[in-house]
Order: sequence, then structure tokens, then C-alpha cells
Amino acid sequence: MQNDQTRTGPVWGEALPGWTPPPLPAGLALEGRSVRLEPLSAWHHAAELHDSFAGHDRLWDYMGYGPFATAADYHRWTEASEGDRDPYFLVLRDLETGRAGGVASFLRIAPDSGSVEVGHICISPALQRKVAVTEAMHLMIGWVFAAGYRRYEWKCNALNLPSRSAAQRLGFSFEGVFRQHMIVKGHSRDTAWFSVIDKEWPALEAAHKAWLDPSNFDIEGRQKTRLSDLTRPLLAVRDPGLL
Repeated sequence: MQNDQTRTGPVWGEALPGWTPPPLPAGLALEGRSVRLEPLSAWHHAAELHDSFAGHDRLWDYMGYGPFATAADYHRWTEASEGDRDPYFLVLRDLETGRAGGVASFLRIAPDSGSVEVGHICISPALQRKVAVTEAMHLMIGWVFAAGYRRYEWKCNALNLPSRSAAQRLGFSFEGVFRQHMIVKGHSRDTAWFSVIDKEWPALEAAHKAWLDPSNFDIEGRQKTRLSDLTRPLLAVRDPGLL
């Protein structure tokens, strides 16, 4: 055990003089070139979202709810979820088509610690792999750090390799796997953890903007440089499950 008198450097970690907890998300309307994020509303979004998700039950494999057999079932879920402060649900509206095609949320929002998580991400096949999804994630991260949060988390079922890959592509650094972390739909879940912290965001933001720039795409919409190539050098730790 080290004697107190021989210690050098900080004992308790970095001091945060003047720390002020950031606000909770509320009334957000985030818009980019290809996507608009709108607070979830059963009246405005439920039917359109259900139509986008219908027939694609595998979208719900790693979610704690769903699939929804009928539009009425999904409408009831959105009614129960809209207006929640945590999770705070947002709908992705594709500005190219004008249609709502996905959902994401802020959750486990802890202003006193400056921490917030992204989750409940469900993207319709019509919207998957479009620039709009990446831009939506970029807008959400941007709001988090502009609001004053210090840490942005991404957690997913450790078996969900596409989600782990998406997190790393966006610049979230791997933090480990929490074994037997949850029970979801009667099955044991190990959870993979990722994060971005405030000090990392300026470089990652620049990488995102470089990828999102229209000049990064040819006339057929194909990317010239991959986002993962831009964010890989900025990762604190890479996910060994993806190597």
C-alpha cells in the first residue's frame, strides 16, 4: 500500500472546477442535409414507422420488445413511449423521401455525471446503409457534447456484431464485455460497451464532417473514403471481436 506522503500527481482524478450538469434533452429538432430528427409522436409517426418496419421481424431480435404484429400494437407502444424523458425517443425522417424510417433514443441520461447513452436504434431496411443514418448519429453526438455532456455511451448485445461494427465505425472506443449483464426475452445477454468522451469529439467531429461532405461521394452516391478509415486512428481501443 502506498504511503500518502509518497504519492505524486492527482489522487482523485481530474478536478472539474465549475462543473455544471447539462440539460436533459427536450423539444429537440435536429436537421442535416439528409435527415431530420423529430421527437417521437404516436399521432405523427406510428403508422408510417410500422409500415417501414412491417415484415422485417429480425429488426427486433436484440430489442427488449417487438416485433409488433399489427399497426395498432405499434401505435400503443409509441403512445406509451412518446414524451418519456428517459429514454427520450427521436424519429429519423429521410429528407430524400420525406418518410419516417427509423427510431433512436437518448437513455440512461445522467446530467450530474455528464453521461448519456444512445440506444433503442431501429432502422428500416429502406433507410439502412443510407447517409441519413450516419448523419443522424452525428447530429445526436453533436447535441450531446454541445449541451455539455462528458461521455456518450453505446451498449449492445455482444452477439450483435453489426451494432458493434457501427459503434466502432462512428468512433466509439471499445470498453469491454459485461458478462451475463441482462436477461432479454428469456435469454442471457452479455453486453459490449463503447464510449466517446468529450476530449475525443473534436477530432471525431472533423472525421464525420469529412465523410459527410458531398465531395466524398461520386455521382452515383458511392463513398470515396470510408468513415471507418477516418475514425480508426482516433480510437482509444479497438474492438477485438471485430479484428
